[in-house]
Amino acid sequence: MVSLDDRIIKAVEKVAPSVVNISTVHIVQDYFFHAQPVQGMGSGFIIDPKGYLVSNSHVVMGSSKVTVTMADGRRLPGIIVGVDRNRDVALIKVEEEGLKTVELGDSDGLRVGQIVVAIGNPFGFFLGGGPTVTLGLVSALNRHIAAGERIFENLIQTDAAINPGNSGGPLVNLNGEVVGINTAMIPYAQGIGFAIPINDAKRSVKDLMSFGRIRRPWLGLIGVTLTPGLADQLGIPAMNGVLIVRVLPFGPAHKAGIEEGDIILRLGEDETKSIEDLRKYLETAEVGERISILLFRDGRKELTALKLEEAPR
Repeated sequence: MVSLDDRIIKAVEKVAPSVVNISTVHIVQDYFFHAQPVQGMGSGFIIDPKGYLVSNSHVVMGSSKVTVTMADGRRLPGIIVGVDRNRDVALIKVEEEGLKTVELGDSDGLRVGQIVVAIGNPFGFFLGGGPTVTLGLVSALNRHIAAGERIFENLIQTDAAINPGNSGGPLVNLNGEVVGINTAMIPYAQGIGFAIPINDAKRSVKDLMSFGRIRRPWLGLIGVTLTPGLADQLGIPAMNGVLIVRVLPFGPAHKAGIEEGDIILRLGEDETKSIEDLRKYLETAEVGERISILLFRDGRKELTALKLEEAPR
């Protein structure tokens, strides 16, 4: 029987050769408007043998220079292919091939109480000795946290210690599969860290590899969750759905003949009981996809269809 220690060691040994250090230089202005270089650091991991690696967008955004230190100590210049600020994901490229990659797992299968390992390479060639490793549990799933002006959704919460230099490193299960990207630490709380589910990051990486940017589908409308109180105020039947309060000109909804006051009951095969359901549906939909929409209009249900377009940048 394989002991827990052995499983952890094997998981780390499987992933560690693909974990890198990322050091950056930002140019900022001081009080007298003099340009000053400011260094930063984080971690990342290799996902493609042709030199593609993943980290956090906040680690590299605004950098004038990115240097990637491999597990064997080699230092390579990095190119920022693109970032997804909404998910805090960055795709970086180094001009090197035949690299050892991580195995990406399935974050949808995570369960609260599951053992996970956070791996980072915060010091690169400065200290040597390879990556840092911390052990913990999945404390919660689908957490939403605010960071600055942004809200990050659907995060994995873990009690594995995650320090700023480990940001961008992989969160790994005991099979050595990457299930998340370490992304945040609450500075005023003890033992709380967060990671982006790898299934969310996969979509970001797919867009960044294909287009160099994130393509998000949109309906071209503004809606609100229809509550019993709102239905009573508006004098309309109470039901579960999304009330459309504005249709944007020349957007997909406008082209499909959808009107203000319509109520969305279903998108595709999924019931749409709230604006959150609508958002979740769009998170997994693709630009160019044709979808059916079940509406409630003028006392009756109507079925229409539209083609999802790329949201304006």
